[in-house]
Order: sequence, then structure tokens, then C-alpha cells
Amino acid sequence: MTVKPDGQWRHLFGASASYATGNTKASSFNLAADSVRATDHDKLTLVGRALYGRNQGRTSANRAALGSDYNRDLSDRWFGFGRGEYQRDRPANLAHRWMASSGVGYHLVRNERGFWDISGGLGYTQDRFVDPVELDGRVRSRYGRFEAVLTEESNFRLSQTTSFKQRLSLLPQLNQPGVWRAEFDSGLAVAMTQRLSLTAGLTYRYNTDPGEGVKRGDALFLTGVSLRMD
Repeated sequence: MTVKPDGQWRHLFGASASYATGNTKASSFNLAADSVRATDHDKLTLVGRALYGRNQGRTSANRAALGSDYNRDLSDRWFGFGRGEYQRDRPANLAHRWMASSGVGYHLVRNERGFWDISGGLGYTQDRFVDPVELDGRVRSRYGRFEAVLTEESNFRLSQTTSFKQRLSLLPQLNQPGVWRAEFDSGLAVAMTQRLSLTAGLTYRYNTDPGEGVKRGDALFLTGVSLRMD
């Protein structure tokens, strides 16, 4: 999606699906939505993701995520940010996760082709689990904690038809040294027409202490088609 500092909303919608039958019976469906409004001094981003999958008659994926991110320039290079997120992933024992964070960032690169930013701040995260888990020496059905928020993000137009974006966030807990989470999201889009693009994306989530019976790492690769509206 092309971001222009003109104060107008721009939207990008994506979808992908798969279905297999025979020796293996599996299906999956993924939806994504991104909206951006930018001016010459601030930017508001809204995102939504949903994934549902079944394999051999059992639910293999049931994820949902919503997020908002507001950046406002403090100078030509420095900016402040506020961020809010909601996540759900029942196969990973996460009934829901709420996150709120704020801090400052720095524009390493910002030009007509895109941007590359780094930022840091403080956030609070509240988890609620499908089944209680042992965390920090206690069996819990919910768990709240303060975290540091360290993020590196870029979004560039590689050519007239190809763009690439990625974001890496590290979230170490402040009350438990050595316990931390990492979130990585990336996406490649190749334009087929003025509005339609082929897309491929990779996400990875890592938690050093996710609870007993849950794997620390979780990766997802998706391909599909997106529609741009601006």
C-alpha cells in the first residue's frame, strides 16, 4: 500500500484459502485488512488479521488480531508513538491478550520510497488463558505484567510493482529477567493490476515461557491476493 502524507485514508484488504481432500483432509482461510492515514507530521495505522484452519476434522488454527499504531513527529528524525493491540489464539491456549504501549522512535531512513524506523518504550500486557498454566511460580488463569518494547520496522517500494515490509518487536518482561517475547511480521506484494496484488507473508511468534504443553515458537507462512483502495 502506498502511503502519502495527504491526510486521506488508504486501505488494503487481503484473503487466502486452501482446501485438500483425500488422504489428507484440511482447509484454511485467512483475512487481512490494513488502513493508514498520514500527514506530513503524523500517521495512524489500523490492522486486522483472522486465520481459521481445520485438519483431519480438528481445529488446527483459530487466530485473531486487531491493532492500532499512532506516530507523531517530534522533529525531523524523532517521533513519539502510542500502540494498542488485541490477540487471540485458542490452539496456543490464549483466550485473549491485551497490550498497550508508548515511547519514542527514530527515523533511520524516510524518503519517497519508504521508511526504516527504530523505537523503544514501555508497555503493559494482560493475558487470559483457555486452560490455567503455571507461570512465575503460580498456576494462573490470567497474567499481567509490564514489558519493555523494542521495535525495528521498515516498509519500502523495491520497484514500480514490488514492495516489502517487515517488523520485529522484542518484549522483555520487567519483573522476570530472562523472560521475553518476540514478534516478527513480514510481507511481499507484487502488483498484477493497479489495485490487485499477489502477496506472501511470514509471521513468527516466540515466547521463552509460554506455559506447559505449549511450544515456544510458532511460525506461519501465507500467500494470497490483496485489493488496494485509495
